[in-house]
Amino acid sequence: MKKIEIDDELYQYIASNTQSIGESASTILRRLLNLHNAGADSVPAPATPVASTDKPSMATTETASPAPSAPAKEQASDQGSVFDILNKEELAMQKGVVGRFLFILAAFHRSHKGTFERVLNIKGRDRRYFATSKEELQASGSSLNPKNIDDSPYWVMTNSNTTRKKMMLHEVALELGYSKEQAEIIRDYL
Repeated sequence: MKKIEIDDELYQYIASNTQSIGESASTILRRLLNLHNAGADSVPAPATPVASTDKPSMATTETASPAPSAPAKEQASDQGSVFDILNKEELAMQKGVVGRFLFILAAFHRSHKGTFERVLNIKGRDRRYFATSKEELQASGSSLNPKNIDDSPYWVMTNSNTTRKKMMLHEVALELGYSKEQAEIIRDYL
């Protein structure tokens, strides 16, 4: 494997396009350049134009987003889609990234109370990201800055950087049955 140097702006762009925790830069670039499974003898498919790094408008994405594709049995115990209850005006009023992060997680919990415990499966290499108590989170590492997700028995670590928080939201959406496209929209709300 070769190593290259890139400037900070390119690094941030690659990091902002991470779709899952632990995804490598090579995987991200292959996806962005449409080079999936490109072998040494194959000619890569033409790259699709890279979109602007601006986030999509929440008003546009909120109305265009279909409901999650969870099995009917699971939806019976849930309230519906997070897109139905996520209020963009309230989201914009939240203080900082941590405030928006907690607000989005609370919306997930309100719309998926019956299946929200799945977030407990989302973990880092050495630490837990979610738990049912502050003490449980603190036992998995130091300096986690655990915060309670409003109106829920769940706690989340909040001392990670914005890119990690985006990856966590993406993973939460996937765990709760949303498509990759919907998970990306939710990730970009942060």
